[in-house]
Amino acid sequence: MIKKLYSLFILGGMVLTANAETTTVTSPDGKLCVDINLHDGLLTYDVCYNGKDMLRTSRLGVNTEMGDYTQGLTLTAVRTSDINETYTMRGTKAGGNHYAAHKAEMDFTAKDCGRTMTLTMQVSNNDIAYKYSFSGATSTDKDEPRRTTIYSEASSFNLPEGTTTFICPQSPADHYGWMSTKPSYEEDYVADDAMNKPSRFGKGYTFPCLFKVNDNGWVLVSETGVGSNYCGSHLSDYKEGTGYTIAYPDPKENHGLGAATPAIMLPGETPWRTITVGETLKPIAETTIAYDVVKPLYEASREYKPGRYTWSWLIWQDNSVNYDDQVSFINTAAAMGYEYCLVDGFWDVQIGRDRIEELSRYAQSKGVNLMLWYNSNGYINDAPQGPRSCMNTAIAREREMAWMERIGVKGIKVDFFGGDKQQTMQQYEDILSDANRHGIQVIFHGCTLPRGWERMYPNFVASEAVLASENVYFSEYHAKQEGFELTMHPFCRNTVASMDWGGTMMNHYMSKDNKSRHRRYTSDTFEMAAAIINQTTIQCIDLQESNLTELQQFQLDFLRSVPTAWSETQYIDGYPTKYAVLARKSTAGKWYAAGLNGENTAKTLTLTLPMFAGQSVTVYNDEPLKKDELFPTPSKKTMKVDKNGKLKVTLQPMGGVIVTE
Repeated sequence: MIKKLYSLFILGGMVLTANAETTTVTSPDGKLCVDINLHDGLLTYDVCYNGKDMLRTSRLGVNTEMGDYTQGLTLTAVRTSDINETYTMRGTKAGGNHYAAHKAEMDFTAKDCGRTMTLTMQVSNNDIAYKYSFSGATSTDKDEPRRTTIYSEASSFNLPEGTTTFICPQSPADHYGWMSTKPSYEEDYVADDAMNKPSRFGKGYTFPCLFKVNDNGWVLVSETGVGSNYCGSHLSDYKEGTGYTIAYPDPKENHGLGAATPAIMLPGETPWRTITVGETLKPIAETTIAYDVVKPLYEASREYKPGRYTWSWLIWQDNSVNYDDQVSFINTAAAMGYEYCLVDGFWDVQIGRDRIEELSRYAQSKGVNLMLWYNSNGYINDAPQGPRSCMNTAIAREREMAWMERIGVKGIKVDFFGGDKQQTMQQYEDILSDANRHGIQVIFHGCTLPRGWERMYPNFVASEAVLASENVYFSEYHAKQEGFELTMHPFCRNTVASMDWGGTMMNHYMSKDNKSRHRRYTSDTFEMAAAIINQTTIQCIDLQESNLTELQQFQLDFLRSVPTAWSETQYIDGYPTKYAVLARKSTAGKWYAAGLNGENTAKTLTLTLPMFAGQSVTVYNDEPLKKDELFPTPSKKTMKVDKNGKLKVTLQPMGGVIVTE
């Protein structure tokens, strides 16, 4: 019957063939093809791009409290449609977006379960997004389920043999991490590794996950649309013949508090699983799929402003959280025209609430607004930094946020979550919703990956969810790894969500006196270019007052004017962990191209920059390192881009380049 009813569909250039075995969905340009197969009750899919295998036979389906939808399935209906949508965001990676896709909704019943499961598959030119949804009760029968627990997903990603990986291990929970603050997405990436190599901790891999599929191209796997509706997921370890599967949180997360399996009301749905596919890294670096398939969950209570912030803690650490040092960083922010200054942990005891009010008034007199650090905890972590127990209940948040609104605080950074359970996702959402009521923007640290949150929550800024700049301070090893890390993230972590890396650091040494402890291993121009490569609407530029006389005037002028909100992002060149070149167009209409060299050898590149074709441009670069120099001399010069948009530049070892109008 199904074969007869659903033998052929043609819709807007999309060809769908369906019978009891196969449904094919292609992208609008016809290059990306997804075959969805039902054979002996098992649901699978395959992905190819331009005729090349990108994902081999991979499983679909979920096992729920009300029935097992991973086997014994029967296809009952197929519905098809085109999607053609435009939407705007507040200048994150791309302010205005167009999403065009072909959509197939396939209804299935499972053995011994009458409730329908719908697989929604959306295919745009380089992106796939799919989710599962379940119908609601059809009668008033009290025995008919109106809720269900999702025990597991069969969803898998089976990449061709020979694929190499660029992925980050999921860390163990609870006592592995400091004070029960793990997992917090702060482990080391490994580049060009084999799929069959076990993950470091045996817990799989955090989203997003990047794969190089031999000579065929690249695949990026992630998820989006996770709020209080579900838990955060990750990928399992690789299994021969199956690939990677969706894995749920460790029951030990949050010190054992809360369920590891998600639960939904009926009707209800899972989050979106996303797959970005390209023959080059261009679709990977430019993807907006994390935002394309989600919707805002509430309206902004007011206009939230992007900007830059200073932050004493990154190099001056805990002892700097005192009134006088914070005045110094407020003064630096004011001198640079920055909008914000972040006051870190222990401010409640080392400064006190009365003096924070005084400090906020002082900051506002200088045209600067404070952001305040908070511990997320009630029970879930044992970290001593305060304020504690201010963000874990609705009553505490309302009291705290009303106070912050009254004294003019414009943002918060909430730290130490340590888990992906649905209960924790609810806390993220509650913090954001409550903060919006009081006009407060939110950054998360020690936390999970944001999953579509920039569009879902209009006052969300960014999350750390990365082995961030504080580690450059903590150890010389990570200082040497900075180039590796910051040329990885444009193609993985930062391409799917805003990233609070923690700071463009202009100190040459990781100390207050800028003379002691270990050195920075990147050039000044690298750090300046990182302010463009690293994407977040409120960016940390970690300047201290002494930098204002140490840096050259053209460096200060650039850092004074660097934007943080973008209307467009373009991939120019790069390879993960080796080098990265992106171009971004600010919401004011000005283009910036920035490049980072993640290696210790110089790279001469001929960049294709059509936005500058035939123009004279300003180029910030590094001079070759001279004998006995530890840091190359930064330079600024005018160069001509040829009529074809070509510009030849050299990136010095661990150096950078910036090209602008």
